[in-house]
Amino acid sequence: MNERMTRIRAKLTATFSPLECLLEDDSALHAGHAGAASGGGHFRLRIVSDQFENYSRIARHRLVYDCLGDMMQTEIHALAITALTPSEA
Repeated sequence: MNERMTRIRAKLTATFSPLECLLEDDSALHAGHAGAASGGGHFRLRIVSDQFENYSRIARHRLVYDCLGDMMQTEIHALAITALTPSEA
């Protein structure tokens, strides 16, 4: 796991205490893409946490984006999110 992924996972773990946090780097699939040229990575995330209870899918995505903060502007170009509660997993 690269340093960027380690930082992403650390932020998600500190914020959501997830039961599951699977993070995949899909950046190689987007080589030559404008976002890849700027240095931002493409990632796929599956995260399961009690903290998503009573939130809509869109609100859960916002929580994840807020957690990752400035990384969304610099180090992450694209993030495909699946955010579930334990009962949905």
